Amino acid sequence: MTWSPFYVGDGEPRSVDLGDPPPWRTFPRKALHRRFRPPTGLVEAVNAALALRRPLLLTGAPGSGKSTVIEQVAAELTLGDVLRWHITSRSTLMEALYRYDALGRIHAQRIDGSTGSDDIAPFLQLGPLGTALLPAGRPRALLIDEIDKSDLDLPSDLLDVLERGEFEVPELARYREEVVDVREWGGETRHPVTKGRVRCTGFPFIVMTSNGERDFPAAFLRRCIRYTMPEPTADSLRQIVAAHLEISEELSDTVDTVIAGFVERLEARESLAVDQLLNAVHMLTSTSGPTEEDTQAVLELVLNELSRA
Repeated sequence: MTWSPFYVGDGEPRSVDLGDPPPWRTFPRKALHRRFRPPTGLVEAVNAALALRRPLLLTGAPGSGKSTVIEQVAAELTLGDVLRWHITSRSTLMEALYRYDALGRIHAQRIDGSTGSDDIAPFLQLGPLGTALLPAGRPRALLIDEIDKSDLDLPSDLLDVLERGEFEVPELARYREEVVDVREWGGETRHPVTKGRVRCTGFPFIVMTSNGERDFPAAFLRRCIRYTMPEPTADSLRQIVAAHLEISEELSDTVDTVIAGFVERLEARESLAVDQLLNAVHMLTSTSGPTEEDTQAVLELVLNELSRA
């Protein structure tokens, strides 16, 4: 591979223009809700979840646009900034509801040396789910991303909170002050919590995403509106590419060839994500893209199957 528009590998310092990044890799991150095109049936699923005040469970391959759905809904319905809880195998319900820095509070008490200034508020912060459940005039939007990566018990742990729309902060329930202003998730905005109890007045719009890597308990599933993202087709992929990138007429045949090859690999059950296709098209259509002889090497690099190390 001889293509090297930026890095050459000779150790010589040089000033290089890196060009413009892909639209989905600009920072601060820009929402892509205007570019998303909902597949058949998704609009109905979203409206059912909104009408029934139930979480929406979206299942689909990585890069199929699952997490973009909530951005589009939040923008159209003016629900404010999307709260995000990214799930790992160590995620717990408590961290999603609130965070309490007990050690920090003890340390502050020792430094201050006075029990009279024992203020708990600086050491408490609501988590993304806890913030979504705060009483508000408009429901909040919450993304619970990749819930299939969670511990086996987490979906069941969520049931009571999602059914009741409330939870208790034990540290505040036994605190001397009846009302404490607690920080919301993702900022310094504070909200009064009375007697340690947070109760929603409007159930938040919750989207949970899953890559389909595990099954969920029936009790959890019956409390959700479920939708499976369809397998991408050549036509749907062309729409996705067109929504994200401006493709000139002279390059359209090249892009169609890449899309056709991508679909063939998907039909052969190779593990690939749509954003890999976008990366490939962006590279091939960029003004600083690879030369014709390097195109295949770049495609192999960018479209490497996900199941391989």
